[in-house]
Amino acid sequence: MLAYQKINEENKGLRLDKALANQTEYSRSLLTELIKNDKVFVNSEAKKAKYKVKVGDRIEFEVPEAEVLDIVAEDLPLEIIYEDSDVAVVNKPQGMVVHPAAGHASGTLVNAIMYHIKDLSSINGVIRPGIVHRIDKDTSGLLMIAKNDKAHESLAAQLKDKTSKRRYLAIVHGEIANDKGTIEAPIGRNLKDRKKQAVVSGGKPAVTHFEVLERFYGYTLIALRLETGRTHQIRVHMNYIGHPVAGDPLYGPNKTLIPNKGQFLHAETLGFDHPTTGEFMEFQVDAPEIFNEQLEKLREQV
Repeated sequence: MLAYQKINEENKGLRLDKALANQTEYSRSLLTELIKNDKVFVNSEAKKAKYKVKVGDRIEFEVPEAEVLDIVAEDLPLEIIYEDSDVAVVNKPQGMVVHPAAGHASGTLVNAIMYHIKDLSSINGVIRPGIVHRIDKDTSGLLMIAKNDKAHESLAAQLKDKTSKRRYLAIVHGEIANDKGTIEAPIGRNLKDRKKQAVVSGGKPAVTHFEVLERFYGYTLIALRLETGRTHQIRVHMNYIGHPVAGDPLYGPNKTLIPNKGQFLHAETLGFDHPTTGEFMEFQVDAPEIFNEQLEKLREQV
């Protein structure tokens, strides 16, 4: 589909990609991709993203037709904590995979949100519509969902700039001596087991802050705050300091609280600036029943 724009006074002097994002409903990432492939013309001449636009510049570009989703929307239970025209916040249950993959073509969070939430961003492609970030299958808790591409870019930028708030609860092995701590250790692919991540030299920077909430015999309840969002970050970092998450099938010991039930890790709090209004919004959900039941059992043993 061909699209046309004339640069207005408000956007003069801006980079081509930013000016177009401001003047159209299309995401900056899509526009950047079109520019990179020489599919955006300024006064009939292909320009790069860094081109500074002038008032009256005539922009012509072709937007590819949206790819038809072949993922089936499923009427699965989904707790929607908040929803408006830009964003939604959902409480993912423990045991639900976030998006379809080999072995999980259905029954995922994406299948559910496609049924319950009709408008979703397309930035992450047909497999992950609306998904800005993810949590592991056996981690429960809050996820933010983008309902259009501009909202998606805003939320993703907040994650990258570390301005969003993410607080987790976890039951970990051992009794942590320090009341608070910060783990700053790079994470990358485990060289011996491709299913795992590990603290490795040359990995991506990763920072996790933790605070002890309660100590039990052989276990500790902690709150964690993420500065970065690496794959399995909390699980890898806690294992790295000798306190793996209880129930973790990849990084924890076989002897744990409840075998084969997954890690005791819950995304409790989520906060971000609303993509349109700029208002800071914060949401919190209680840990699932199995998590709280286990805490009560540990309290009885103290």
